Amino acid sequence: MGKRRSSHGTEIKEGMIEETVELKGHIIDSLLLPKVLDQVLARGAEFEIEKIAIGVRRADPSQARIRLRAENKSAMEELLGAIKVHGAEAVEQEDAELLPADVPGTFPEGFYATTNLPSLVRLGGVWLEVENQEMDRGIVVDLARGRAVCTPMHLINRGDRVVVGHRGVRVVPLERQACGQLFGFMGSDISPEKPKLALVREVARELWNCRSEGKKSLFVGGPAVVHTGAAESLAYLVQEGFVSVLFGGNGLAVHDIENALYGTSLGVRLEDGATAPCGHRNHLRAINAIRRLGSIKAAVETGLLKGGIMHACITREVPFVLAGSIRDDGPLPEVITDSVVATDAMRRHTRDAQLALVVASTLHAVAVGNILPAKTRMVVVDINPATLTKLTDRGSFQSIGVVSDAGLFLRQLTEFLKRGC
Repeated sequence: MGKRRSSHGTEIKEGMIEETVELKGHIIDSLLLPKVLDQVLARGAEFEIEKIAIGVRRADPSQARIRLRAENKSAMEELLGAIKVHGAEAVEQEDAELLPADVPGTFPEGFYATTNLPSLVRLGGVWLEVENQEMDRGIVVDLARGRAVCTPMHLINRGDRVVVGHRGVRVVPLERQACGQLFGFMGSDISPEKPKLALVREVARELWNCRSEGKKSLFVGGPAVVHTGAAESLAYLVQEGFVSVLFGGNGLAVHDIENALYGTSLGVRLEDGATAPCGHRNHLRAINAIRRLGSIKAAVETGLLKGGIMHACITREVPFVLAGSIRDDGPLPEVITDSVVATDAMRRHTRDAQLALVVASTLHAVAVGNILPAKTRMVVVDINPATLTKLTDRGSFQSIGVVSDAGLFLRQLTEFLKRGC
């Protein structure tokens, strides 16, 4: 194969596809430039930095223009898609390509798959901000209204105009200084050896600030919150306005109600750790009692349920979404057993959330991470480090992990908040 030379004298193989991209902003301290070059090399492509200007102070933006070369058009398209999440944009801008959906509930072939980072699409030379940003969705454009909306596959209607390919799509990367005090303090490293009290104090500060500023905070919990004796702590967070909405499964609510009614969780007395006589059926008794009344709210209103997490949600009018699973007993009346409907219900509460605190719930951590935009900060607490790495591996850039027992973490968090942070 013959070769030619670039304007800088670099040898170029004949037939290679070239594209010039630019990076602007805090591309050095946010490590965006090395991330882009890493992707280029990992994919067997070539780069040539045509121009670079580095800011001399932290507040100064930097800029780099990079010439990319790939073996073919397909390889170049894949590369552009990979570096787009780090803010790399083609110098020669084009409008986004739209294709109508031909089958309800499906995207057209070649659709653009979104990230959770803020995005824009170019139409008629104008950049439109994409609404309801989530990862693993498509972008539906309403030309008449001038709107672009991040849309789940199952909500696609025949005829919806969907963005295909990577052209005309701009992704705004997260910059390190935009992560906030908590995230700057904790960093992205997941380690069980980090100082726990300092971490808990920072989470308490974030919750306190959310409440003071009238911003929404989500709490996502698994049944281990109750098993580890922290139901009272979570109920306190709800009662005192530190939780704006609660996400969980049938298990969290059932074991909380079992604890409130019988003092046990899965038949184990929480006060001394002993197994109660015939305690194995207490969770079924709790479910049955609620189902006989028709709802958790009715159990509170009739005086059957006098305390606990769900009691606090009802009395303080804090909304909650309980998503069911195939292993659920009962389930409780408020549990949404259709997973798609449950996700849509959760989605309605995540749009304007400032902070999500996820404690001891692997499946819910991943589910919530999938529907949160990158602007919503996310703290995941679990005794198992694998849970935390699983979430970051899936692309939840804004999440940080705390390796800790759920009960210990929540009790310490409550103590900090009671002391005024």
